[in-house]
Amino acid sequence: MKLPQISAGEFFELLRPTAYLLSALLSIWVLASARRRGFGFYAGLAWALGTFLLPFVALPLYLIVLIFRHPPERRRSTSDTKPQPADEFPRPSIKYRFLLPAVYGMMVLGTTGVYFYRDYNSVDAHLARAAQAKLSNQSAKTISEYRLALAIEDNPHTHKLLGVELADAGQWAAALNEFRLAEKGGEPDESLPFRLGYALEQTGDVLRASQEYSRFLNSRPCQQALPDERCGVARKQQSLRSPSSLQ
Repeated sequence: MKLPQISAGEFFELLRPTAYLLSALLSIWVLASARRRGFGFYAGLAWALGTFLLPFVALPLYLIVLIFRHPPERRRSTSDTKPQPADEFPRPSIKYRFLLPAVYGMMVLGTTGVYFYRDYNSVDAHLARAAQAKLSNQSAKTISEYRLALAIEDNPHTHKLLGVELADAGQWAAALNEFRLAEKGGEPDESLPFRLGYALEQTGDVLRASQEYSRFLNSRPCQQALPDERCGVARKQQSLRSPSSLQ
């Protein structure tokens, strides 16, 4: 049986919520344990929050404190038979002992769930998933993630990235629209005229394609000492598709 492939980025995206959930559960356990062992309200809450935020630091420290606060019976002197006072470590009643951890647990898990929901549906998360899908050659998912990102934030660079993916997928009319939106929004990529020209050429608009190629040839990438390799393509296509050559 062939196992599904998963990238390192996707693996860490799955690992992160798992780690948060484990920290939350350990934090709830620490609070319940602290209340059961007679820690004060604020002390128990501090240990619980510390375990949630820094589990690898706070949890070992809490366990060490428990060892010294309640030493094992075998460490006590066998000659000391004097009973300990009942109120040495006052404990809350059963009702309040479990009420606080339950309320705290609902708050921590609820807050964590809301955070991850918002984080999963943020612009950066959509762009990150689009980049991962592109590396995996998942064109449909890449396009979908870019569109979801644009639904949240209208960004000219994202329009250009979406246009590139649509062009690679052969959806030239949609790609042309995205390139125009990117240029209208102020995308600084100087290759946009070339992309516009090529998309126009694929949709059959030869005259406008020639105009865009001409605009690209007059831009900085084609005027520098080492011109962009696309300048030769634009020059060739312009000579073939210009109105004078078609007459």
